[in-house]
Amino acid sequence: ILLFTVMATAFMGYVLPWGQMSFWGATVITNLLSAILYIGTTLVEWIWGGFSVDKATLTRFFAFHFILPFIITALVLVHLLFLHETGSNNPTGLNSDA
Repeated sequence: ILLFTVMATAFMGYVLPWGQMSFWGATVITNLLSAILYIGTTLVEWIWGGFSVDKATLTRFFAFHFILPFIITALVLVHLLFLHETGSNNPTGLNSDA
């Protein structure tokens, strides 16, 4: 989950300059989501804020780019809390106290 939210934040930051590269990058990458069965097209239209990449998309991506780092911080804190509670995994199964 952390990896995907960091990737989403980076992608939305890439789109913010709103040049030709970022416009077509937003178009191509968001269109990849249309391959999801049943909800893909609806999901893409929701992300775009309409039927194509335009000013509504840029505003939406700016809002996501601003909000996602706070969500990432919360997820990291929850991850560290769980790591502190349970400890690290020992894949070898050997006692590390020796």
